[in-house]
Amino acid sequence: MQERNQSLAGKTVLITGGARRVGAAIARELHAAGADVAIHYRKSSNDAEALAVELNTSRPRSAATVQADLLDISKLPGLVDFAVRTFGALDVLVNNASTFHATKVGEITAAAWDDLLGTNLKAPLFLSQAAVPALRKSKGLIINIVDIHALRPLRNYTVYCIAKAGLHMLTRSLAKELGPEIRVNGIAPGPVLWPEGQSDTSGRAKIIERTILKRMGTPADIARTALFFAAHAPFITGQVLAVDGGRSVAW
Repeated sequence: MQERNQSLAGKTVLITGGARRVGAAIARELHAAGADVAIHYRKSSNDAEALAVELNTSRPRSAATVQADLLDISKLPGLVDFAVRTFGALDVLVNNASTFHATKVGEITAAAWDDLLGTNLKAPLFLSQAAVPALRKSKGLIINIVDIHALRPLRNYTVYCIAKAGLHMLTRSLAKELGPEIRVNGIAPGPVLWPEGQSDTSGRAKIIERTILKRMGTPADIARTALFFAAHAPFITGQVLAVDGGRSVAW
């Protein structure tokens, strides 16, 4: 436990969408490994502040929150500046924030396209670009939260799948572009959390049955993978690791 708690000591992590769900799990995991964390949020101010209080209670002045609408790319350099100004550097950028909603062909709107491509692809690209100078100084890392449906389309979610497919390729392209100073990797979750408000228990059971491990994962599974990339994988870049209980193998 002591080794884990020191593995990211002195490092700074910026996590988009870090206030809730998977983002909050990543924040807690990397913070527990010694990192200072800048928690980005758009609307979840109460959750973000509560998480920062929790983390700062365990280690004072180790967490801070920052608000921004990622669809406004003019605001993205400010997120990097905030992390550097608050903690002195930026070592890890986690592009976690995402929107997810159905776009049935025949009903796709320009607004849905702009939202899904904006949050899942455009924002990670432009935020990564803004972070490059700081990450070059620290020989840092970008982690993109992708999706197994980047490579296996999900019916009625065409635009979301397109966006995540783009993020998958962005991960590999940035790794080639930014090495050797900056590593870039991705995590592709499978059945880890259900969309909020979804109550289709029979559909959930079918998805779980299609995994090799016959169970759901948890946000902690994604968070531990982020810790692996951040602290224990210095010779890995350009890879997208499926964390899905074998779902993408047993398709």
